[in-house]
Amino acid sequence: MKPIIVKIGGSTLGRHDTTLDDLVALQKEGKPLVVVHGGGDLITGWLSRQGIATRFERGLRVTDQETLDVVVAVLCGLVNKELVAAIQSRGGRAMGLSGIDGCLIEARVKDEALGYTGEVVKINPEPIEILLKEGYIPVIAPLGFGAKGEKLNVNADTAAGEIAAASSAQRLIFLTDVPGVLDGSGRLLPRLSPAEASSLIASGVVSGGMIPKVEACLCALSTVPVAQIIDGRSPHALLEAIAGGGSGTMIKKEPG
Repeated sequence: MKPIIVKIGGSTLGRHDTTLDDLVALQKEGKPLVVVHGGGDLITGWLSRQGIATRFERGLRVTDQETLDVVVAVLCGLVNKELVAAIQSRGGRAMGLSGIDGCLIEARVKDEALGYTGEVVKINPEPIEILLKEGYIPVIAPLGFGAKGEKLNVNADTAAGEIAAASSAQRLIFLTDVPGVLDGSGRLLPRLSPAEASSLIASGVVSGGMIPKVEACLCALSTVPVAQIIDGRSPHALLEAIAGGGSGTMIKKEPG
């Protein structure tokens, strides 16, 4: 059962967002779905409430022990359960878990300077497969489990790409708060080959938070036929993307 992996960013889930309605509609059609979510803005807000400074190095959150405690609490306790509750309130079936559960995301410290920030070593898709078989949407908080039993903060975009690759997914879809990948003049690029996407990163045209999304798409394409980065603010963007319409950027290997 090859799933559709959907990465949801906190910035795309506004009051008028239709993503959760789309997920439930797709589940009722029998589509196997996996949701990976972030929560960076909410984490920063809660750190601020606790008087804990937020620092980023090369786009990654520097995660000391104090920060890690807040990351785990917000991702697993707030964001994850809110998403599960919202899906279920719409008539869907969802089960929340983190990358720690079932050693779903095995990770190691990426760089000592970043503290408890992890890079993915291995994905164990068995927990996902079990939940899909039982008719649930797995809703995954991007935490990793280290070799010494430590909890690690993993970039949600990276986690989504790795999970898609390990699951040989039907497709990987990123819901963002921008139209898609833009060129140097700010115009939408509707289709990219892996080589073109890599070139945009190398030239600096793709920058900031779009880098891990494009890199995750490239990672997924080792086993996944197509990856998409779409504007989650558009009504029913997810339904349209899966139906083959809609806007955004599609990254796909060239045939042959």
